[in-house]
Amino acid sequence: MGIHDEDVARVREATDVVAVIGEYVQLKRVGRRWQGLCPFHAEKTPSFSVNAEMGVYHCFGCKASGDAITFLREVEHADFPEAVERLAGRSGIVLRYTSPGEGADRQKRGKLTEALEQAVEWYHQRLLTSADAGLARRYLRERGYDGDVVRQYKLGWAPDDWDALARALGVGAENGMSPEVFSEAGLGRGNEGGRTWDSFRGRLLFPIFDPSGKPVGFGGRILPGGEGPKYKNSVDNAVYRKSRVLYGLNWAKQDIVNAGQVIICEGYTDVIGFAQAGISRAVATCGTAATEEHIQILRRYANRIVLAFDPDTAGGNAAERFLQWEGEVEVKVAVFPTGSDPGALAISDPEGLVSAVGEAVAFPRFRYERVLSQADLATIRGRSMAARQATEVVAPIKDPLVREPYLLEIATQCRQDDPSALERLRRIAQDYRPPRPRAVRSFDSDRRDDAPHPVETAYGSVSEGDASHRDQEGIYSVDEPLPNNVERQVLWLAANEPGAVWSDVAPEFFHHPMYRDAFKAMLEYSTLEVLLAEAEPSLVALMQELLVVENEGLRTSRRQQDVVMALLMYESAQRELTYLERQARTGSVGDDLLRRVASLKTAMDKLRESEWALDQARILLELLRPGS
Repeated sequence: MGIHDEDVARVREATDVVAVIGEYVQLKRVGRRWQGLCPFHAEKTPSFSVNAEMGVYHCFGCKASGDAITFLREVEHADFPEAVERLAGRSGIVLRYTSPGEGADRQKRGKLTEALEQAVEWYHQRLLTSADAGLARRYLRERGYDGDVVRQYKLGWAPDDWDALARALGVGAENGMSPEVFSEAGLGRGNEGGRTWDSFRGRLLFPIFDPSGKPVGFGGRILPGGEGPKYKNSVDNAVYRKSRVLYGLNWAKQDIVNAGQVIICEGYTDVIGFAQAGISRAVATCGTAATEEHIQILRRYANRIVLAFDPDTAGGNAAERFLQWEGEVEVKVAVFPTGSDPGALAISDPEGLVSAVGEAVAFPRFRYERVLSQADLATIRGRSMAARQATEVVAPIKDPLVREPYLLEIATQCRQDDPSALERLRRIAQDYRPPRPRAVRSFDSDRRDDAPHPVETAYGSVSEGDASHRDQEGIYSVDEPLPNNVERQVLWLAANEPGAVWSDVAPEFFHHPMYRDAFKAMLEYSTLEVLLAEAEPSLVALMQELLVVENEGLRTSRRQQDVVMALLMYESAQRELTYLERQARTGSVGDDLLRRVASLKTAMDKLRESEWALDQARILLELLRPGS
């Protein structure tokens, strides 16, 4: 399958290679040739030459050569059909495909792209000029975004109106956009009454572009004080795949290539913040954890990655997931002050942001220092356990010459640097094998007392259903089965008995990333039917499973439902308490921190002593609310 050879030849003949390359390289005519600095390697003296008559280029430095199609593929990291299509579009050539279906698919994607381009421009002008966008403009000014930033990133405003965009684009009207295209582009949906409503309402919009600069979707942020999830992203469709899209890559790709390094952060504002601080090689995943596809895309541009995640538990956990790609790429971690995400730091201390990237620590060091920061190094037993745990963190490094310096640092910090102790650590590293997943115990809905009993584990007091696949940091492996724990029971209730789930429970109460994303999706989508139709496949599979599994005890027992919700609060409090106690060990201990630790401990004790009474669980919920 592909494009007819005759059409490819027509595109080559019709393309002005100098005009194409001139959009990326400053060319100067020298005799019958054009010369400039090679875009594929760093040089000070021009060695890049273009032959306009033959339609080819060659670099006498790095030996790169080819025609306009080759150049576009290399500089834009595009595939062959995409490069040909872009050049055909410049020349007005209509392409034929060897497979009719392939041509239809590409034609469909072209229509979706056109629809998204119209939407990007309409939302953008709405932000710039509309009276109802006043609060959004004020919010952006408070974040340090001036008009130049708004225009550069094509930021937009979706008015709090059911169908403002649909009406503006003439959806369903003669000579307007078809409802099918509007829906398939992720811009909105129709209802049974024949009316079309917008997907984004009352949100500040960050358009998301593919590497070539074509819009593929949106990320929408609710303004402070607004209702609904903080962020809402476009749903997967023919042009938008969350597992492949990286926000900001279209702007950052050249700087990434020049520096040989890419910065991965968590949000749209972080990417913009880095650029404002003078670092234009940052990208962000769009509402999901980094995937294998993300990494493979980035490897086309650079083999060095700096992780710039928020300095909280979730950010640290996200960094841990990059262990699976260690060896494929060089990974470092930028460490930021507690309470300062990159976007905020770009405003308050841009020099500190630049320094954090420049001083990023190697991934193995980040991982073992994270272990040591949570350990009790004041006792012999604590130092011994910490040394073992930190050694197991660096054990997967196969090269002894790389691993040995880390072992020496660990031994020194844990005061295990005498010859015999150091040799024991070496043996631990050499003999280390990743732990196998532990067996899980299913939730027993037939207990005579109609409630799951908490049990003591290595992670504290949790319910029996929570013998989950966690490592020492509480991170779940994507290769292991999803745990049958309390969080899963709450999701089952949300899918099958939604009235049993407290309305003020937030996704942040879920520790497992898949369960957290699933609960967030249930809040975001209007109905389960819409979720099943539009959510990413992994979430759809989980929801389908929850909807077909019956749990009669949990469905019919109000007591058991309340206990499950109480246990969710208890486990959330445990994680919060662990985090606070670690803060107390590693930093200055203020009165506020001590009071919060005491309040949580007291509420947790009362909840346990009350045998998971509903009123005590609600007290704990109030303590766990953000800002409490």
